Amino acid sequence: ERLQKIVLDAGFTCPNRDGKVGRGGCTYCDNAAFHPSYSTAGKSLRRQMDEGIEFHKVRYRTTEHYLAYFQSFSNTYAPLERLRELYLEALDHPDVVGIVIGTRPDCVDEPKLDFLADLAGGKVLKGWRRSLAGEPDRTAPIVIIEYGIESCYDATLERINRGHDFETACRAVRMSAERGLDVGAHFILGLPGETVEMMLASCEMINSLPLRSVKFHQLQIVKGTAMEEEYARVPDDFVR
Repeated sequence: ERLQKIVLDAGFTCPNRDGKVGRGGCTYCDNAAFHPSYSTAGKSLRRQMDEGIEFHKVRYRTTEHYLAYFQSFSNTYAPLERLRELYLEALDHPDVVGIVIGTRPDCVDEPKLDFLADLAGGKVLKGWRRSLAGEPDRTAPIVIIEYGIESCYDATLERINRGHDFETACRAVRMSAERGLDVGAHFILGLPGETVEMMLASCEMINSLPLRSVKFHQLQIVKGTAMEEEYARVPDDFVR
């Protein structure tokens, strides 16, 4: 059956915003530009999920089950006990069959990944069951972790104020895959300083990683971001 993601804002921030590794965030980023109106940090997770389900029922009328998508900012950037509380709260919703966690590769560690592996392996939620069409009752939720990697090139990552290098991303992906987790990665095509040839060459590096899914986003320059100012100064540095 079709599963639809419900975008959630759980009130997280990022280490390159709060000063741990940097200030100002990534130069292209404006979180308000890419999450729906029902998803705001001032609402409880349950209210966001309920409103998100009503929102999606208009378009996807046959959808019966959903994935809670922790999208805004870095959704493993908190102590493990806080993460456990939030993830289990989302999975308590009767129409939710799993969670998708969007985060940075420098915001995970072995205890957090061990917990996610236990959650996906049915070791955490005893007695948890969901019935999906075409398969027996699930006794463990779907757990997917998606890393924002954005580029394979350290010079690009530094230029966009990402706050980590590509090796950090590779290490996080491998640590996650070693635990049997479903791992995805996001990349942005068109970042400043990258040529078409560089973007094509990055495919070999991406294919060397144990990923289950890859999302390629075209660069969007959002008003009010540092990248808007950069584009105005040096438009020729951007592939068009």
